[in-house]
Parts: sequence; C-alpha cells; structure tokens
Amino acid sequence: MIRRSAPHGLTALLTLALVAGGAAACSGDSGGVEQDAKAPLQIWIRKPPGSNSEKTAKDLAAKFTAASGVPAQVTALFEDFETKLQQAAAQKDLPDIVINDTAQLGSLVKQGLVREVDQAALAGSADLAPVAWEAAKGADGKFHAAPFSVQSFALFIRKDWREKVGAGTPASWAELDDLARKFTTGDPDGNGKADTYGWVIPASTKRGYTSWYATSFLWSAGGDFLTGTPGKFTPAVNTPQSAEAVNHLKAQFCTDKTVVPGAITMETVQAHQAFESGKGGIYFTGPYNMARFDKNLGKDKYEILALPAGPGGKASSLAEGENVYLMAGSDNEDGQQRFAEFAVSPEGQTIGMAGDTDGTIVRLPVNTKVQLGAVRKDTRWQVFETVFTSAGRFTPAVPDWTPFRQSAADTFNTVFADCSTDTRAALDKLAQTYTDELTKQAVKG
Repeated sequence: MIRRSAPHGLTALLTLALVAGGAAACSGDSGGVEQDAKAPLQIWIRKPPGSNSEKTAKDLAAKFTAASGVPAQVTALFEDFETKLQQAAAQKDLPDIVINDTAQLGSLVKQGLVREVDQAALAGSADLAPVAWEAAKGADGKFHAAPFSVQSFALFIRKDWREKVGAGTPASWAELDDLARKFTTGDPDGNGKADTYGWVIPASTKRGYTSWYATSFLWSAGGDFLTGTPGKFTPAVNTPQSAEAVNHLKAQFCTDKTVVPGAITMETVQAHQAFESGKGGIYFTGPYNMARFDKNLGKDKYEILALPAGPGGKASSLAEGENVYLMAGSDNEDGQQRFAEFAVSPEGQTIGMAGDTDGTIVRLPVNTKVQLGAVRKDTRWQVFETVFTSAGRFTPAVPDWTPFRQSAADTFNTVFADCSTDTRAALDKLAQTYTDELTKQAVKG
C-alpha cells in the first residue's frame, strides 16, 4: 500500500464523502489543498502485480514523466482492489490517479472520491470516440473520468474439439448448445474419460460475476435489467424475455449439465484455467485472454467467434473498459490532468496497447486517430472491434450500478445453483429489489 502524507484539506473532503455518502465530487477546484505542479503522482491500476500489464503501465508512466517532467509511480493491485481503495480513502491516503473499470464510476462519484473532468479542457478530447466518452459520464450527465480503454466480448471455442466431434461453426444459440453437449459427452480430447465439458462460466457472486457474465445473453434474448431513460428507470429484469434468458443459462447447469464443475463459485481467474487446461471448450470472454491462451493452450487449438443472435433476434455484447480517474484531494491536479491527456493521446494509447503481447492495458483504443491494425497484426482483434462497434452496449447510467449488478448476481447464482428455484418468482423478487434501489438512488420512473 502506498503511504504518503495526506494533503491539507483531504481529511475534511473525505469525511464529507464517506460519512454523507454521496457528496458531490470536487469539480474544477483544489478543495483547499495546497497545489504543487511538481509533486509525484501515485497511480494505481487494477492489474496483477508482476504481470506484463504492470510493466506496460510502468512504461506508460515513465514515458509520461519523460514528456512532462512530472514523476509518477505505478502500483499494480488486483485482488480486492476496491476494498483496498476504500481503505486508502479511510486512511486519507488516496492515490492521485486510478485506472480501473468503467463500472466503478458510479460508486466513486457517489462517494465523492473523484474529480469532475472538463471534457472541453482536456487536450485531445475531440479525438476520442463519443461512445467511449459515454463510459466516463455519470448519471448526472457530467464527466467524472477520461476514457482510456474499451472492450467487447466474444466466444472462445476449442476448434480442435469442434472438429473432433464433427460439428460446424455454431451460428445460433441452438447450435451452441448442441456443441456444448457434444463437448461434454463426445470425448473431444480423446482420452477415453468423461472429463470434458461444454461451457466455462465464471458464476461466482464475487464482484457480481454471475450477472456480469449473463449480461450479453440477457440482452441478446431481448431481456434487460432496466428500461427507461437516465433519471427515469423501471425494472425489466422480470419480463418474459429476461426470464427466457435466465432459464436458457439455467438449462446449461441443470438440464444439459454442460458447465464445468465448480462454476457456481468460479471467478474469472479459475475460469481462465478451466479453459486452457482442457476442462471446458466454450468460453465467452474478452480479448485480453488471447495472448495467455496462445501461450498456455496454443493458438491453433481455439477460434474466436461473435456471439450469435439470441431469441431476441439480435446479438449484444456488454461493452466495458477502463477509465482514468482523477482522484479527489490531490496536491497536483495539474499533473493529474496532464497524465490523463497523455494516456488518451495516440502515443499513450499505443503504449497501452502493447502490440500483440499479453501486456495490454488498452484493449481497444478510445482515440480515433489510432488504427487497430497498424498497432496489432493479430487479426483476431478485429472480431472484438467489430462486435464493439456493431453490438457493444454499456450498462444503464444509474448513479451507482454496483448494487444492481450484485443483487442480480446473487439471484442468478441461486437460480443456477438450485435447480428447483422458481425462476420467475426469483426475478419478480429481484425486480422489487431494483425498484427499491431506483427509489433510493432517486432515478425511478
């Protein structure tokens, strides 16, 4: 954990933010904190320590320092990142910059831990894709971060297994289900044992993984979490279409039994291992896993395909990414601004993309002047770019999405784990929870 003296005024700022729980973020002023344009920047990034992605982040910081003269130190944290950030806030020891998931924006804004970003004043902002800016916009319509990286998701399928069981490329959900059954019963690895499965699903409730994974399937089936417009939402998680999507996933656990064992408590780290070790043959995940699977499994053994259209007649993919958050209470707000500008510049984006290596911290660039094919020669990245452009969708713009994601994860996990659960009744209960939360957040339609 980084230790540095709390700048003057941060104590009062955090007391208001953490006790009042929803204080407005600092906007356009230093909150009484004495400023020093040469003060070192402490940068936290949610990446595994010692990983190549940490090395890329440190390279980005070093290049920023070389260009600006502002010292910058990177700390990579992965496990319990949000908890450690809360601890730093309680200790009045926040970093200056946090690079973390777009989904965390609402929670950070609610607690008053981030500064508002003046889009017009951010150098190079006009070069950033409008859809990327949407991920940095809060429910209040203001920007509370600078977009840094975006991504979509696609199907990773064991091509060698598919060919072994004599199946074609799945072009529908029915064909996907059939392929999963063949992977489970057809001994695709040829070892004579019933030790392979179709689906790899990180269905743990931790960090809301269950609902996070299910989101793309829910949308593709014509279902949704909420309906309405920002400020006026109503629950949609218990519509017939939503129930159909949840029951479709439930069938993989309960009827077809094509999901790898232990999935109900599996986080993404364990899910990655299940795919690359040959336990499961279909994994809906992000582009960041390509380099890892190329190394641990073999590039020739799997293929990447877009999720086919679902019962709703369309294919949707959860769009997410990472933002550069300018944390409140910094004694170098000028340095924060300059780092954000460097990170979103063509140079910063190119450094963050890290070519075709597994060190990427920019998955798809947010700067429209950066051409994906000019930086990465691996054409599989084009699948994710196409999916993001044609089917990518961010979660609803409520003040804080975290409780919605978590309560959905708890409900979906129960439905998948206990096959006797009445899905519609469970979703009706979840819808009431959503109604209560929408009322609490003052955005109920």
